[in-house]
Amino acid sequence: MQDYSATLKKYMPEEAAPIISNWINHTRCLFKISRSRSTKLGDYRAPFRGSPHRISVNHDLNSYSFLITTIHEFAHLQTWNKHQHRVKPHGTEWKNNFKELMEPFLKLNIFPTDISSAIHRYMENPAASSCTDLHLFRTLKSYDTVKTSALTVESLEDGHFFRLQNGRSFQRIEKIRKRYKCMELSSKRMYLFNPIAEVFLLEQ
Repeated sequence: MQDYSATLKKYMPEEAAPIISNWINHTRCLFKISRSRSTKLGDYRAPFRGSPHRISVNHDLNSYSFLITTIHEFAHLQTWNKHQHRVKPHGTEWKNNFKELMEPFLKLNIFPTDISSAIHRYMENPAASSCTDLHLFRTLKSYDTVKTSALTVESLEDGHFFRLQNGRSFQRIEKIRKRYKCMELSSKRMYLFNPIAEVFLLEQ
C-alpha cells in the first residue's frame, strides 16, 4: 500500500493525513487534488465501466475546509458501496456515514474550538455541503490565509452586477427562500445562487 500522508499533510491537518491515506488505500479510490472550481469544493464519482471510485478536492481550500470536504466525499463513496443508486445522494444514509467518518477527527481534537462547535451543530442535520450551512461556512472561511476581493452573493443588493471567477456575468434579481435569483447577462437566463457563492462586483 502506498502512503499518501506526506502529500496530504500539505493540504490538511497533519494528524488527519494518515487516516485519509488509509481510506484511499482501503477503497482503492482515485484521489485527485483539483484546480479551483467556483461551483464546488469537491466531487465524488462512482465506479463506472471498470473505473475506480474518484474523489477530487480543490487545492486552494484552507486545511480544515479541505479535510471536511474530503470527509464529505468519502461519505458519498461509503454510501455508494452500501446502497449504490438506491438512496438519495444526501439522504439519511449519507448523513449517517458522514457522522461516522467525522468521529475519529473530532476525537483527535484536530479542529479549533469554533470549528468543532460549528461541526457539531452542522452534524445535527448535515446539508448537501458545508457551503449550504452558513454558520459552518463562515467559521471555516475565517481560517483562509489568502484574502481576495471576492464578495458573497448575499452581501450584494438586488440590481447589482457581478461576475464569477470564470468570467460569466450576472445581475442579482431577488431572494427566493434561501437562494438568490440572478440573471446571466449574456443569455438572459435565470439561475439560483447559494447565498455564500463567491463573486466579484462589476461597476454599474
